[in-house]
Amino acid sequence: MSRPRLAAFGSSRIAPNDPRYRDLFTLAKAIGAQGWDGITGGHQGMMAAFSEGITAAGGGNRGITLARFPTPPDNTLAEEQRAHNFFDRMGAMIEQADAYIVLPGGLGTLAELAMTWDLLAIRVLEPRPLLLYGEMWTPIVATLSEQLILSTDHAQHHITHCRSHAEVLTALNAASTSSHTADNHHC
Repeated sequence: MSRPRLAAFGSSRIAPNDPRYRDLFTLAKAIGAQGWDGITGGHQGMMAAFSEGITAAGGGNRGITLARFPTPPDNTLAEEQRAHNFFDRMGAMIEQADAYIVLPGGLGTLAELAMTWDLLAIRVLEPRPLLLYGEMWTPIVATLSEQLILSTDHAQHHITHCRSHAEVLTALNAASTSSHTADNHHC
């Protein structure tokens, strides 16, 4: 049986000397040790930190990279899948994952969160964990939930807010040991 795959969405603009990079490397290493492989956009920043951590724990990484950008030469990807545009890339990452973790990021990360969240809410995707890591997403999701007309009344039930490594690992452990449907809560 193959290892489950966790797709990581996050900023490409976080440098290796940023504390968030080191934090994510440590978290990803623990995720890999827990038996997960990774899927990222395959480039720098949070994607590189996640891939490096998963690799350090013996896990594999699939990078869904954009053909318009060169793949960084010092990457830790076990395999690379080239996408012709952002939409194909996002679709591949969403469809190939058994769970998702949304890391600190910008508009691209917000787009990935929104698409994944909606596909789970309207049941295009089978239930699987959608974890929001860190404090930044709580007020953003609260504002979106208050201001948008969401696709379903139960859209909030597909998000799990995690503020620590232990909370992420607990949520992923529950996902890999049962037919877990994430509820909107704080780990």
